[in-house]
Amino acid sequence: MGGKLLCDSTTVAETFQTSSPTVPWRDPKSAPAALDAIEAVDLVDQTTTTAWDDVHGLEEQQRRHLQRLHAKGILWKHPADDSSSSVSVVFRLSHGGEVSADGNCLFTASQKAMAGSGTAPGFDARELRRRTVRRFLEDFRSVGAEEREAIEEAIKHMYAPDLKNGWGIHVVQEIKLLAKKSDRLALDSAIDELLQLGVQREMAAESIYKERCIPVNDDPSWAKYMSISGSSDDEYDIITLQYTEEGLLSVDENREGHAAAFGDDIAIECLATEFKREIYVVGVVLELITMSP
Repeated sequence: MGGKLLCDSTTVAETFQTSSPTVPWRDPKSAPAALDAIEAVDLVDQTTTTAWDDVHGLEEQQRRHLQRLHAKGILWKHPADDSSSSVSVVFRLSHGGEVSADGNCLFTASQKAMAGSGTAPGFDARELRRRTVRRFLEDFRSVGAEEREAIEEAIKHMYAPDLKNGWGIHVVQEIKLLAKKSDRLALDSAIDELLQLGVQREMAAESIYKERCIPVNDDPSWAKYMSISGSSDDEYDIITLQYTEEGLLSVDENREGHAAAFGDDIAIECLATEFKREIYVVGVVLELITMSP
């Protein structure tokens, strides 16, 4: 089972206006006996955590909200259990360390969290990425046609959107393409040929990449995309085409091949399923928390 907890500053502020920051959450639907059974646990070893006061890069408002979340805790109840007698758990939000703000952040944060809890001490971030992709492919093959179609629609929405729609929500939309590292010289040559014909650089690059690269729009291409860690060992490089409603905005050719695929909702779900854990992403500072029910 996997899930996410998204907390923006506004929501957190409204929540704490009427709640004491020192009183743990209580489920109003639970019976008194169940309330007494609520157990408070920490997410990580307190001997290795850092107080929110000492975390760099936070705005003061963010720091206050995180301190209150730490003091109050987060009530967790199994989503499939509607019983009034079920036992809930209050988790404490702690800072377990910093990770680089790159495409590998989901996996490096997960590796730190699981290594600290002893769940996966021998795994590095790239191995967690590989396990996530493998879990996705196994689960995708096991679901019915309707669910497979829904998953592929979600992939298209994220990485191959219909540029005729969505402009009421987005100012910029991106299309992700996969270029084989071994094809980069041939792609450059094809772009140069168009340049010699007088085509502008970005228009030439857009044309060649869309014609010759793999769009991320189904399960095999998602697996290829999510396998990319920005390493020289990757088979593919990520090409990003950015559009506004008026047309092409920019082409990120990722010449050095350092761009990594950010863990998306599908990856979070697969990672959680693979290790039988709950994963919550706190949107205040994009910190990752893992929970073991």
